[in-house]
Amino acid sequence: MIFTGMNHLAFITNDIEKTIRFYRDLLQMELFSGIGHDGFRHYFFKCGDGAVAFFEYDIAKPMAYDKFHGSPTDKPIGFDHVSLTVPSRQDLFALKDRLEAADIEVTGAVDHGTMWSIYFFDPVNNLPLEATWACMEQTADQAVEDDDPLPIVEEGAAAQPGHWPGVTNPTPPEQMVAHGGNGLAMRESFLKRGLAKNKPDLDVALALMAQNAEAAE
Repeated sequence: MIFTGMNHLAFITNDIEKTIRFYRDLLQMELFSGIGHDGFRHYFFKCGDGAVAFFEYDIAKPMAYDKFHGSPTDKPIGFDHVSLTVPSRQDLFALKDRLEAADIEVTGAVDHGTMWSIYFFDPVNNLPLEATWACMEQTADQAVEDDDPLPIVEEGAAAQPGHWPGVTNPTPPEQMVAHGGNGLAMRESFLKRGLAKNKPDLDVALALMAQNAEAAE
């Protein structure tokens, strides 16, 4: 398995303040990280082990979206909705009550067999959102119910070998470096303010990058 969880889902907003009010203050997702400079912001809201993130910049517009979660469409889009997990049936209905108290329309709860869900829209950015309580615990590696079974699915849950070429030119350790991005200033600031610390392998990489830069001079 390559991935251990969702790091973040990233969206665009034209109003980060209203977005913070909705995600932090109504949905109670911690605003745990962010950067802002030159009319650009990127803020992260904690969601379990991952995050929901937003970019804000001057030319951003609310998403033009009139399709309900899961409904078919012939529009050229790939994104449908974001599902956020809640731990219990009581939490699902507590969120439903909280949204309705804020005058936000909620559809459901809907029993999907393995999960119960409620559906609503982010009133600032028009994102279709789902809150889900997993009402069953899957005990098999794979569980699929399909009236037209696909042979590829029946191959199993794990990655099947032989369908992609193998790596013949792996990146050597001395080339495992990165170039600076627009959030690079966060690290220097967070370290100086005692808000975060480097992982040991980052220090190794930074030393390597410094050696490479010195050698290139």
